[in-house]
Amino acid sequence: MLGKDSHVEEELEKTEVIETARKIVKEGLGPICDNCIGRQFAKISSGLSNAKRGQILKEVLRTKWKGEEIEQGKCWVCNGLFENLDGWVLKALDALREYEFDSFLVGTKVSGMLLENEELIWEIAGASYAEPLKAELNREIGKRIERETGKTVDFERPDLVVLLNLWTEKVELQVNSCFIYGRYRKFERGIPQTRWLCRECRGRGCEKCNYTGKMYPESVEELISSSILAVFKGEYMVLHGCGREDIDARMLGSGRPFVVEIKEPKRRKLDLRMLEDKVREENAGKLEVTGLQYVKREMVAQIKNAKADKTYRVGVGLKTKVLKNDLENALNTLTGAVIEQRTPTRVLHRRADMVRRRKVHSAKLVSFDESVFFMEIKCDGGLYIKELVSGDGERTKPNLSELLGTDAEVKELDVMDVFYNCN
Repeated sequence: MLGKDSHVEEELEKTEVIETARKIVKEGLGPICDNCIGRQFAKISSGLSNAKRGQILKEVLRTKWKGEEIEQGKCWVCNGLFENLDGWVLKALDALREYEFDSFLVGTKVSGMLLENEELIWEIAGASYAEPLKAELNREIGKRIERETGKTVDFERPDLVVLLNLWTEKVELQVNSCFIYGRYRKFERGIPQTRWLCRECRGRGCEKCNYTGKMYPESVEELISSSILAVFKGEYMVLHGCGREDIDARMLGSGRPFVVEIKEPKRRKLDLRMLEDKVREENAGKLEVTGLQYVKREMVAQIKNAKADKTYRVGVGLKTKVLKNDLENALNTLTGAVIEQRTPTRVLHRRADMVRRRKVHSAKLVSFDESVFFMEIKCDGGLYIKELVSGDGERTKPNLSELLGTDAEVKELDVMDVFYNCN
């Protein structure tokens, strides 16, 4: 007998187990390897590989049924798959060569023939104690890749998945995204947060968009991507913002929180301070990013669902002159007010028509002359400032135009702060 733990030996030598093993050998469609016979009893004993279980079972069969030969040759269940594990490991290592990663997981696309063979052996032996073929293959290949690379298997958040495609006999990689949190400051007006497709051609290119497919030549997303995507050797980048400012507004102050998602990166461990400098230098006068840090995928949902208060600096033009005292009284009335704001006319094409209630925490005068003034507004996130000023045909109440008794219009809009803490 092979040297083994006495408890394991007792479990595997039970009459029921040995009879089932003998049935597998006698009624199978040909030779069976140690892995495949041992795998049918994986749940009976722990602490052994399926190959070791198979060795023990075959030895017991030879001992109990002397004279009965166990057929040798290529396994009919796995078609010799477990004899070529090292070949699959070499394919995996070759595929991984260009990628920087700390953790991985192995998966398998099982071919139709192997699925049929597994169903056949389960018809012979039953599946009560069996482990699926791909579970064993994933584990055994994973252990070998761990030894070769020094990286660790991670069942929850692997950097990438090594996919063994038994149909094509190739190794495929599913590379998980890299996520980076930060804040951006946008110093030029006329730059949207993300790529804005042409309304006429929807990105195909037409005369109206000068065949670019875009309404605007650049975006915050594209500017950041052009600076960092190539460094990560990723396929493309997506920007997830904590809200968004109007295209004609600047984003100043501490900046707007965002998460960039780098799709299929080959590199993951970069100096983020260096990337901040790179974005600043390559987009001088337009854009900068600060506070970059690696985060997990969940941060995307946190950013997009955050209820962040905002501070705005607003330049307002008046149709008729007003007295400074009247203006200060109007701003005092807005301070602390809950604004009932029906979806603004200008965004009805992309927002549900509904009434939202948002609070103005403070409204104060910054500078003044009789027809133009600047004010600072602190308010709940989601309050449309342009409509707070204009009234939008009474869709926003109260509003500054109504309180002043003259038409008021936003001439300049800057977002000064977005109060959100990623921690």
